[in-house]
Amino acid sequence: MIIWILELTGASYLLSYGAEHLSKFFGTRFVGRTFLSVATTLPEIAIVAYAAAAGFFDTAISSALGSNLLMMTLGLSIMLLIATTRLSKHPLKEIDVRQFKLDKYLLIITAVVSLFMFIDGFQFIDGIIFSAMFGAYLYLAYWEMIKERKQMKEAMMNQNSEPHPHSRKETVKATSTFIIGTIGIFVGAEPFIHALEETAVDFGISVAILAVIISPIAGEMPEKISLMILARKGAAGTSIAVANVLGSKILNNTLLFAVAVFGGMIYHGFTSQIPVNNILWYQMILVTVITIVALIPMLRNKLNLKSGILLLALYIIGIGIMFFLPQ
Repeated sequence: MIIWILELTGASYLLSYGAEHLSKFFGTRFVGRTFLSVATTLPEIAIVAYAAAAGFFDTAISSALGSNLLMMTLGLSIMLLIATTRLSKHPLKEIDVRQFKLDKYLLIITAVVSLFMFIDGFQFIDGIIFSAMFGAYLYLAYWEMIKERKQMKEAMMNQNSEPHPHSRKETVKATSTFIIGTIGIFVGAEPFIHALEETAVDFGISVAILAVIISPIAGEMPEKISLMILARKGAAGTSIAVANVLGSKILNNTLLFAVAVFGGMIYHGFTSQIPVNNILWYQMILVTVITIVALIPMLRNKLNLKSGILLLALYIIGIGIMFFLPQ
């Protein structure tokens, strides 16, 4: 397992390097929301698709929900604890998140909508709706990127600054590095997940805990490593990290559920349905509530060390509640 952790760490470093440099051309928010979110969520997409195709719907949905619980609390907490302390190369007193207004409100909307859609389970039409919501998010992110690039261009003109003479070469280098990192994550994710599952089985961990806790830890490993690396780089890296967390969680509430639905169709056919049961319903409610609570500091537009500590406590509370849900 250690070998695959090192492999994922190296791949995540390449991802963070590529994302940081691509942000100079596409903007920090767009890169974090799209390229980095999709790349770091690849293992989680693979887990959900495999579980749904095999008919393990509880595992597929619990894994997606556990991922949201993990990254909206523990993931953001780790990023803040690094970015606002001496663990960072350029510590920040606080992080201004006013620029993520679109992501904050869309995350709340997608979380609430997915909760209500799950009242009667997920089926084909829900998969279409989830895909459409993800497509709408990408469109809005692209529109904001155009607006951000225009503002950057106007700022450079006002300062009489010239474009970097090697911008094309740097773009190619950053893109190549990002692609190599993505391939590295894709190669290392599956054996790491299997190694983690074998370890969990050896220690007698139940399927429910594996799906809600262990599986998201494995699936989100690249994202957590990328967050830590980006958080150490100061303001620009932290901005990409926040965009990555919010973007990937919107992806989880839309594309990941769509993958679960369409994966289930492979196993049961076109008319297949992911049924709702007590444990999944309680998990859906819990994760929706925790997502909204975790966003409260962001709605105040400032994140700091105190926010990180509160998010860590929220993760512990959320996991604790999981053990008391009807099994």
